[in-house]
Amino acid sequence: MYYVYILRSVGHNTRYVGSAEDFEKRLTEHNLGKCRYTSGRRPWQIVFTETYSTRSDAMQREKFFKSGQGRKWLDENIKK
Repeated sequence: MYYVYILRSVGHNTRYVGSAEDFEKRLTEHNLGKCRYTSGRRPWQIVFTETYSTRSDAMQREKFFKSGQGRKWLDENIKK
């Protein structure tokens, strides 16, 4: 299984969209500072996940969430 996840920075109230096979392990990596983009806004918490059977489907959905329409959907449906 593959996951698309939305993280929220507890201290900075910013959002991060990603995909992974093991989103809990990936969250740990984000919170340990192992990810360059997210290391400066720790700690992070998961606020939303979706499950997909293929990596391709998960990456396509991640790409949508990073688009203008996707960010709008997140703003309307996921509380900051």
